Amino acid sequence: MNDDQQESRQDAFRTLLHAQRVWDAELPAFDPAAAPDDPLPLFHRWFTEAVAAGQPEPHTMTLATADERGRPDLRILILHDADSRGWHFASHATSRKGRQLAARPEAALGFYWAAQGRAVRLRGRVLTAGAAESSADLHVRSTGALASALVGRQSEVLGSEAELARASQAAWERAQREPDAEAESWTAYVLVPDEVEFFQGDARRRHGRLRYRREGDSWARELLWP
Repeated sequence: MNDDQQESRQDAFRTLLHAQRVWDAELPAFDPAAAPDDPLPLFHRWFTEAVAAGQPEPHTMTLATADERGRPDLRILILHDADSRGWHFASHATSRKGRQLAARPEAALGFYWAAQGRAVRLRGRVLTAGAAESSADLHVRSTGALASALVGRQSEVLGSEAELARASQAAWERAQREPDAEAESWTAYVLVPDEVEFFQGDARRRHGRLRYRREGDSWARELLWP
């Protein structure tokens, strides 16, 4: 590709990028003064409202960790629960994120529900659940999820697509044959937040931001400039 073609493609990308708009629909109101004392009930409410608004895959979230050099790393995961203990997810302890959490057991989570112009972000320490809880987490999921866990080797270099196809087929057959099969490295985690921020977008860019900060056994609430 010559320089003129590269510049043409770059111009086309910029035109497409700058043509995108956000929050053209009417967004919900948010009154921080009426928010509960604890962030969990508000998260439950916003999640329920995101589902009702038709937000695709509202249970997907971004997990951010840091490697041994302190460099940030992130990926998309599925939320498994949010309760008084914290926000739950799971992965292989042998994966990149599993190794990073073992070395630095702190992380951040981010949710974005575009249907309502809302985002939630959290950060705090990450606890590792025991073997029984990790096993229960694995076996409450679908056959496909179990098969994926049985393949294992997450984040390792893959030699070929054919190798993946063979391993995946074998894992599917085993998951169907042995629904109670264990994936030894499968681990349930709980992020216990010390900060939770709720962001409500506004078409006039007067966004609402409410941050909860843990103070002992309670939470302090504060507004943030957008």
